[in-house]
Amino acid sequence: MKNPKIGVVLFPGANCERDTIHAASLLPGAAVRHIWHKDASVGDIDVVFLPGGFSYGDALRCGAIARFSPVMGSVAEFAEKGGIVIGICNGFQVLTECHLLPGALLMNESRKFICKNIHVRVERNDIPATRALKKGDVLKLPIAHGEGRYYASTETIQSLEANGQVVVRYCDENGNITPEANPNGALNNIAGICNGRGNVFGLMPHPERASEPILGNTDGWGILKSLLT
Repeated sequence: MKNPKIGVVLFPGANCERDTIHAASLLPGAAVRHIWHKDASVGDIDVVFLPGGFSYGDALRCGAIARFSPVMGSVAEFAEKGGIVIGICNGFQVLTECHLLPGALLMNESRKFICKNIHVRVERNDIPATRALKKGDVLKLPIAHGEGRYYASTETIQSLEANGQVVVRYCDENGNITPEANPNGALNNIAGICNGRGNVFGLMPHPERASEPILGNTDGWGILKSLLT
């Protein structure tokens, strides 16, 4: 899309909204603004980002309270109408808590917070957030989470795989899907999924932290740039 209008939801405890706004602002012609968690509407926008961080201090569990923020009703309506919604890390957790995406993000298998670069393989490049990428591309992206282990029922996992809803999967630097490349024990090495229509996308890695040369890594830029196609 040309000149996208992008909104980044700010929850109490979020700490990645400025990074996300900055990265999205690098898109030519983009107009980017905050959306406060108490707003009743997301307004006139094309894309909603739910950023990473620790919304509401991760009380109860990650994303559990953020789902009740007034703005989330509008986000759900926006998604239902086909609007693009991207949840990064805690944003992915919020999307599962409010059932815009299936499954849950559980505590890492190691029981430790993990902050490092990992690799993911692009499994699907026909949704709004991956159109500038190629299927099979390997991206090096940072993760920073304590509860990033994707889990769902056997039936849900089978449905996600059958419908091609796994968008990115943890892999090694050569694109091999191995247990060793899985940083948190996620089922089927799942790092990110989309809904059936492809307009709602959640992922644990942080593309906004790998979006320009000064950061030493631009692999995440492909996800942001995809919004222009």
